[in-house]
Amino acid sequence: MAVRLDELAVPVIAAPMAGGASTPELVAAVNGAGGLGFLAAGYRSAAATVEQVRRLRELTDRPFGLNLFVPAAPGDPAAVAAYRERLRPEAERHGVTLPEEIAPDRDDWDAKIAALLAEPVPVPVVSYTFGLPAAAEARALRAAGTFQIGTVTTPAEARRAEAAGMDALCVQGPEAGGHRATHGVADRPGTVPLLDLLAAVRAVTGLPLIAAGGLADGPGIAAALRAGAVAVQLGTALLRADESGASAAHRAALTEFGGTTVTRAFTGRPARGLRNDFIDRYEPYAPPAYPEVHHLTQPLRAAATRRGDTGAMHLWAGTGHRSVRSGPAADLIRSLWAEARPAVS
Repeated sequence: MAVRLDELAVPVIAAPMAGGASTPELVAAVNGAGGLGFLAAGYRSAAATVEQVRRLRELTDRPFGLNLFVPAAPGDPAAVAAYRERLRPEAERHGVTLPEEIAPDRDDWDAKIAALLAEPVPVPVVSYTFGLPAAAEARALRAAGTFQIGTVTTPAEARRAEAAGMDALCVQGPEAGGHRATHGVADRPGTVPLLDLLAAVRAVTGLPLIAAGGLADGPGIAAALRAGAVAVQLGTALLRADESGASAAHRAALTEFGGTTVTRAFTGRPARGLRNDFIDRYEPYAPPAYPEVHHLTQPLRAAATRRGDTGAMHLWAGTGHRSVRSGPAADLIRSLWAEARPAVS
């Protein structure tokens, strides 16, 4: 089925949140409210991704999206080894073992592309984070009828995404929670505020733009739409929704913590999360190596989650985290749009 972002009943997209927050139930609820929900394929195998897609098709007959992580070149083994030694006392304190060897990991990229092309009914929308697909991959998905969205953080990335044949761009501002979508692992994430970044990207492309980053209330949504976005993407704003897969500790921390910061400490890629003790201790030493650092810290993060230790958990959150509400996702979407709509038209 054809997708037009400017024809959404409610111009709100549920951000793909890898790691479990973006459940099929959350996606279906956002679709039911008139928006566009996204599944997150990051960290899932191709088989698990297909299983989620098929589960979602049981819950909604409306278009939906699927986000893929574009694989990166391997990080510096020596830098990863040094960070392992830095983290080893932390692991010993909590009785966990850090991996001594980390195998190459392309996030099952090739199998996911093959699985998408093999689906009898194409996934309506596919978006990309951390880069762009190869030209042949983009052409194949386009031929299958899939609408493709490139996530960008700079005008230069926007130009590359348009040249790669993307149908729309998700413009991620520095206010966004979770990973910054920089196309290079070692790239320094930009600090241009979302509304200014939208203008800068609009100056280099005519593609439809989706605004993402720190949007958690009606006035913020309205401002992004007035700035030229055809839709807004909400992630943190949905973490406390009934259908979200976020842990109870993460949900509570969103309104308890005072602020956020951008860190490589947990995964090796810059990501915005609630500032805690782990970030303060290890951010100065974390190398730009992804997904190696992600795998290295996984035992520590899992143990912290089991303990409910918010001082050591990775608590991704955007700058609007203290405005996040709880309740059914459809009600949250409708409420936010009701607040924004009068200021848009």
